[in-house]
Amino acid sequence: MAYPKSLVIVPTYNEKENIQLIMSAILEQNECLEILVVDDGSPDGTGDLVEAESQKNPRIHLLRRPGKMGLGSAYVTGFKWALERDFERVFEMDADFSHAPSDLNRFLEAAEEADLVLGSRYQDRKISVVNWDLKRLILSYGANVYTRMVTRLPISDATGGFKCFRRSALQALDLDKMKSDGYCFQIETTFKIWKKGLNVKEIPIIFTDRTRGTSKMSGGIISEAFFLVLKLRLGLA
Repeated sequence: MAYPKSLVIVPTYNEKENIQLIMSAILEQNECLEILVVDDGSPDGTGDLVEAESQKNPRIHLLRRPGKMGLGSAYVTGFKWALERDFERVFEMDADFSHAPSDLNRFLEAAEEADLVLGSRYQDRKISVVNWDLKRLILSYGANVYTRMVTRLPISDATGGFKCFRRSALQALDLDKMKSDGYCFQIETTFKIWKKGLNVKEIPIIFTDRTRGTSKMSGGIISEAFFLVLKLRLGLA
């Protein structure tokens, strides 16, 4: 099946060990896919590697930022870049292979009918996570239970970062008002699209924790998400 022109946004900070491999794997999945790497001034040279590849392949694009500015703002920057061009589907995807490139065509298929497609680690009460310790799993699963209870968002995995937006779904968001990061950003985008009455669909994925590089998770991101959920429920965010 022929799918519309689609962009995979990959935020990076020190992903030299993964970036060339993940770009190659993404582009192999479908000819409709292009890549935008948003690099936050990686001191390990990630941006330089992407720039070299972009000069050889017109399906690879790079936006450099001066330093670590946060995952949420990286995606907002990427969304705006996509909307300024003729992309009809826009993905969020990690650089570290925790999201399997082989799932991209499943997202594209689901996006034929849904405005936002989410890759779920917890659909139907099944846990599909590999290489996480028990503490991190409890934290992630508990955050999703908390989000559902407070916001009534009918989604089993609102904190996941493997997503595909239709162009119209991104246009429905006020991107200039998106200030959150990490888990928080994922909850906020999904909640606001759902509240606008658009169609949100989950598909099951297997999330495999990174084997190369270093995780960017922090306690500050988790506490931010706790308070954002309350603000969303009260209409304050």
